[in-house]
Amino acid sequence: MTAAGPAAHGARPSSIAELKAVAQPPEVRGRRNAEHWTASLYLRTLSPYLTWVLLKTSISANGVTGLMILTGWATAASLLIPGIGGAALALVLGQLQMLVDCCDGEVARWRGTSSPAGMFLDNVGHYTTETLIAIALGVRAAGYPFEAPQDYLWTNLGTLLALIIVLNKALNDMVRVARASAGLPKLADTEAAYAPTHGVVARLRKAAKFVPFHRLYHSVELTILIFVFSIVGLFIGTPLADRILLSVLVPLALLAAIGHFVAIMSSKRVRG
Repeated sequence: MTAAGPAAHGARPSSIAELKAVAQPPEVRGRRNAEHWTASLYLRTLSPYLTWVLLKTSISANGVTGLMILTGWATAASLLIPGIGGAALALVLGQLQMLVDCCDGEVARWRGTSSPAGMFLDNVGHYTTETLIAIALGVRAAGYPFEAPQDYLWTNLGTLLALIIVLNKALNDMVRVARASAGLPKLADTEAAYAPTHGVVARLRKAAKFVPFHRLYHSVELTILIFVFSIVGLFIGTPLADRILLSVLVPLALLAAIGHFVAIMSSKRVRG
């Protein structure tokens, strides 16, 4: 079932201001978890102009999400280009993916075609992209050509990082499934609903805001880090720089996943 929107019959916006009023309502811009910092910083300023162009075509909102998915996969694939060139291309494509990610929802809200299918495809895009980026980082760290068995340490570490990232992301979905199975309402998108109630955990979570390493595993942050370390690689060698980055990311990702689990269990998210 789709939502009926103000432009559900195919009318096009008469101005960018009108488009923004419909496609970027306060309840979208003010969401606690759904807006990445790049969206708040500049992408939501640019996205209406791309959405304006997309609305002149017959592409559906789900079709735009498909473009987001392909852009994400291209981001990971570009990391297979050795050296700083591949990292720079991934950096650009990672930003482009987030821009297109803003646009699919805007197209859906303008046309009144928001649906569970779109939300599902959006999750597919983010899950697969971040997984593939981690695996590609492992391949970069191994270098070319592979020398068995020592280089497989790095490809295995990249795969392990991908697995931890997926598990960490899946924890939020597990919460939604658990609440739905228990007949509980959808969790309010507020700080109070997500905040740990246990004093020690609450203090640790507050401290993590000053060193937000748990936010390093989004495609944007990963591509930024890989690009920065590719610059370092110009001086110490690309494989070595990528190996240092991967060796740091894996234990931090594990710590972030454990912290996420503890924060969920000590909050109202899984309580009746």
